[in-house]
Amino acid sequence: MSNDLVVHVIDDDDAARDSLKFLLESAQFPVQAYESGSAFLEALPTAGRGCVITDVRMPGVNGIELLQRLKKLPFELPVIVITGHGDVPLAVEAMKLGAVDFFEKPFDDEALLAAVRAAINQYEKDQKRESDRAGINARIATLSQRERQVLEGLVAGNPNKNIAFDLGISPRTVEIYRANVMTKMQAGSLSELVRMALLAGILEGKQEAPKARLSGTERAGD
Repeated sequence: MSNDLVVHVIDDDDAARDSLKFLLESAQFPVQAYESGSAFLEALPTAGRGCVITDVRMPGVNGIELLQRLKKLPFELPVIVITGHGDVPLAVEAMKLGAVDFFEKPFDDEALLAAVRAAINQYEKDQKRESDRAGINARIATLSQRERQVLEGLVAGNPNKNIAFDLGISPRTVEIYRANVMTKMQAGSLSELVRMALLAGILEGKQEAPKARLSGTERAGD
């Protein structure tokens, strides 16, 4: 778990906020505390990434409204909601808005700490996936149009001869394009190449291109 990731605690109750901050710091979590949802949103542009623990009932921006605003951001922060007795309907609404967990007061300290660890671990995995996707998309951008078509054929599970037929080129030419794709994508195997393409969503929304037919002379020179 990265030391750069922060647990943001939001609660208008000073005693509850200080108690939760002490619990998390005792478990070696970096913590930033806020007395309101508005204070957190104001600090958000420069606040460290990590996860959020928020009380659901607060004056001004409550936990539900906070979740609604966070959903509009270009990045995601996992949110754990703390509720009072009888606030389960609000907690369920929070889960529908994307909260990863909720706890009723009084909550079990170890259970909450476990939930925070799980939320941060998931955040780290999500961030790594986004970083990997960005790198893969950058490699895909270096492919020529024909290389991209061959890649799409491979990801669709088509053998070389089928890709050659669909594109109107020879199987040998497909092999050459395939080798170029493997090199540019830095893929050590076909399975790795397929995983990369699927992570990038390369086939999502793809429309089937017309199956052009080329003459023998054009095929040889493609």
